[in-house]
Amino acid sequence: MRTRLLLGTCAVAAIGLAMGSCTSPADRTDNPSLAARGTTVTTVKPSRQDLTNRLSLTGKVTINPVFGLVAPVAGQVRFLTVSAPTATPTRPTRVASVWANGKAHHVEVPAGATFAGRLVDDRATVTAGMPIVSAKHAGYGLVADIDGAQAYKIVDALADVRAQIKNGPGPFACAVLGTIAALPAGTVPDEPEPDPSASAPPRRLPGQPQTPSEPTGMRLVCVPPADVKLINGVSATVEVVTAKASNVLVLPVEAVAGRQGAGKVDVVRPDGSRETRDVVLGLSDGKVIEIRSGLTGDETIAVPGPNLPTAKPNNNGPGDLPMPGEGK
Repeated sequence: MRTRLLLGTCAVAAIGLAMGSCTSPADRTDNPSLAARGTTVTTVKPSRQDLTNRLSLTGKVTINPVFGLVAPVAGQVRFLTVSAPTATPTRPTRVASVWANGKAHHVEVPAGATFAGRLVDDRATVTAGMPIVSAKHAGYGLVADIDGAQAYKIVDALADVRAQIKNGPGPFACAVLGTIAALPAGTVPDEPEPDPSASAPPRRLPGQPQTPSEPTGMRLVCVPPADVKLINGVSATVEVVTAKASNVLVLPVEAVAGRQGAGKVDVVRPDGSRETRDVVLGLSDGKVIEIRSGLTGDETIAVPGPNLPTAKPNNNGPGDLPMPGEGK
């Protein structure tokens, strides 16, 4: 009887071992699990630092890139007759004027570039900042394509542009030419015939026929310093500094819910409880984000930041309108 009981106990033990239920607490290892949402993993205090917001564009080296010149003011554009040059101009070339309130605002192709086409009709009414003339830079330039989202970020920030040639020279300052807006195809009108009634027909200089510019998408065109060695077609990175701020209050982006304008943070009180607080956000470099208001800088902030509340479902069906008194 005793032998039978011992065998039964061993059998149960063997089954339990196979099922993993008879291991001792010292031998048991539980799988780690993620902390529940809203659990404070760590905390951080706001700090102050200089912040620079940059946007990187993919570009390449291009020979004789085309760029656009815009109307300086709103008004009526009047084009001048521009003869084909015999050499690369060393001085600006006046190609049009925009008349507003009886005053002419001149448009000039910069030195080192040639006229490449009219982008609007003569005597057309134009708005300030609208591309009206295309020009062709003589020599190497860097061209980077831009999408719509990037365009609004960099349109007012073209004064600080740097470039890096892939596996080549850089970074170096890159001077932006013209506008980033997309350009329509240019037109180059024929030169007028000389007036036979004139006492002395204007003297014409021989030049190469002008080829109208082709349409382009939105892109940034810039010119590197003369001492930078370039190879046509080589890839490059063009970096635009879109904004700068000095000695601003910042937090890690992980501590903030929201990325633009308004956001929320969780302030950890001395007793360990949390208070969700609204903050106004500013610049971000992808690692930290500026806190413009809402914090003094002495708070302890929970990381990760709070979860934004989900939108409440609409119980009304499509096309259903609430009855009088509902939804109040």
